[in-house]
Amino acid sequence: MAFSTVPTPLYPLYQARDGFSTFTGTIVFAVYAVGVVISLLLAGHVSDRTGRKRILIPALGLELAAAVLFLTGTSLPVLLAARFLTGLGVGMITATATAYLHDLHAAHRPGASRQRFEIVSTAANTGGLGFGSLLAGGIAAFAHTPLRTPYLVFAALLLLALAAVALTPETVAERPAAPAYRPQKIRADRTVAGYLAAGFAAFAVFGLFTSVAPGFVAGTLHHPSRLVAGALVFAVFGAAAAAQALTGRLTAHAKLSLGLAAQGLGVLILLAGMYLAGLPIFVTGGLIAGIGAGTLFKASVGTVTALAAPARRGESLAGLFLIAYLGLTVPVIGLGLATQAFTVLTAMTGFVILMLALLAAVASRTLRR
Repeated sequence: MAFSTVPTPLYPLYQARDGFSTFTGTIVFAVYAVGVVISLLLAGHVSDRTGRKRILIPALGLELAAAVLFLTGTSLPVLLAARFLTGLGVGMITATATAYLHDLHAAHRPGASRQRFEIVSTAANTGGLGFGSLLAGGIAAFAHTPLRTPYLVFAALLLLALAAVALTPETVAERPAAPAYRPQKIRADRTVAGYLAAGFAAFAVFGLFTSVAPGFVAGTLHHPSRLVAGALVFAVFGAAAAAQALTGRLTAHAKLSLGLAAQGLGVLILLAGMYLAGLPIFVTGGLIAGIGAGTLFKASVGTVTALAAPARRGESLAGLFLIAYLGLTVPVIGLGLATQAFTVLTAMTGFVILMLALLAAVASRTLRR
């Protein structure tokens, strides 16, 4: 997950080196998210019957191939291909690894509370995203080859991850007569539909900070430092991970209420920071929005996991992550398109209005139930 956000603080460098616009950076990010969605549709649920390791090991291989591509050049076709491969790998990893962690926790601590699993799995998903940007931004700020060194470091980390997965025991028994393959289906009954929408809303905020926010900080707020960009993304995802760790004892209703309120307040403060050209205000809004998004996502993962049948846990989580990554993609593409026709401030204002409307709809759908 950390590798997937390595390019985030580097986008301004790519833009300066090759003349990419903000919209081009958005397209590069969108190609990654499209890869995730395709992968979730086609392979995110397959580990329920083939085994977790048979999906995770090839997925990590795709991430390594993407790292090699990033090292070969900075042209737009190379970046698009590398980001697409990254997305394919992440789509295979995210639901499979989450289900794998649940299996391992259940086998190691039968009858124990799911709280430990929820903290570890959601912190790995959101904390990893923040760690990738921080490490990449820090390396790029001091390395002589800022567009190569971060990928060399993460290629080594991916090799370690491959070795770790290979040594981890399998948790899914191979089925002698596997059912016919079919793509992922989204099961959105009334019980979980609101939580799927909450996942969409949470990842819309994450998408904002892993795509266009570094460009906003460099341009609108006049802070071009790569370390600042990476630290901002890390702070947002760190706040999300911290909120996930600290809200373990809250009920699902309380998590939803806190998440909806914090995310709504956070995006409003973000907008105020852009209008006032104040980095501290912008960072404060990002932290509060991160707390809200992290809490919403944890409530979604916990509820969907609890309600899923064991034989379909990977499938159910793949459906959740599919909806969430659509949230990572669609709003950000819309924001990128809006910057082509309007000013950045106007485009961001529209994004915030739509986000508040979505949060209100989630509240209406879930809190009444």
